[in-house]
Amino acid sequence: MSASYLVAFDADDTLWPNQPHFDRVETRLFEIMAHCGDVAYISTHLNAVQRRNMQLFGYGAKSFMLSMIETAIQLTNGAVTGHDIQQILDMGKDLLRFPIEPLPGVVEVLTELRRRGHRLLLLTKGDLFDQESKIARSGLGELFDHVEVVSEKDEATYRRLLTRYNATVEEFVMIGNSLKSDILPVARLGFQAVHVPYHTNWIFEHVDPALLEGIAFEQVEDIRAVLELVR
Repeated sequence: MSASYLVAFDADDTLWPNQPHFDRVETRLFEIMAHCGDVAYISTHLNAVQRRNMQLFGYGAKSFMLSMIETAIQLTNGAVTGHDIQQILDMGKDLLRFPIEPLPGVVEVLTELRRRGHRLLLLTKGDLFDQESKIARSGLGELFDHVEVVSEKDEATYRRLLTRYNATVEEFVMIGNSLKSDILPVARLGFQAVHVPYHTNWIFEHVDPALLEGIAFEQVEDIRAVLELVR
């Protein structure tokens, strides 16, 4: 890769940790609801509720909090206590305000890419208020030329944004940790994508390995390796 680029970065679990906070809250929910069944049972029920609710609530902490409350109501046949609901609400609020600490190498990479004259785009999906708050808490916002918060990262969304920014195949690259949201839609459109795996992924971001067959994209284990690709 060479020349001047529009370099797009995913946010959660690419620029800063996010999923570990949700994992900890989910573990706490399992403890609160332990009298209703084992972890596998509660997890399966929670995932089913989340899958339905994403169509209405989208992604993020608020959607997750509502799904946890609904799960608690259903698992207890409506007998969940006000105390337990309050605990779930408090955990959800914590997900909306946890400190944001950039992952290793992130500030270095963003600063260097700007120095080289590339345009930087922060492209994330989820609740607008939640994502804007995380960007502000991260202190990274000023390093980006553009910020886009979208409800979904699919081919239609990327096609619309790529047209808006007049991005060409030779001048655009998407960088992120999610094969489903950051890599496959971009690669299928013929654009460049760089996968930076994170040690934990949300279950709804998992992809069937068969979908990766014939898909061209780069993968690096450390985000600092991006600097070798986008020169």
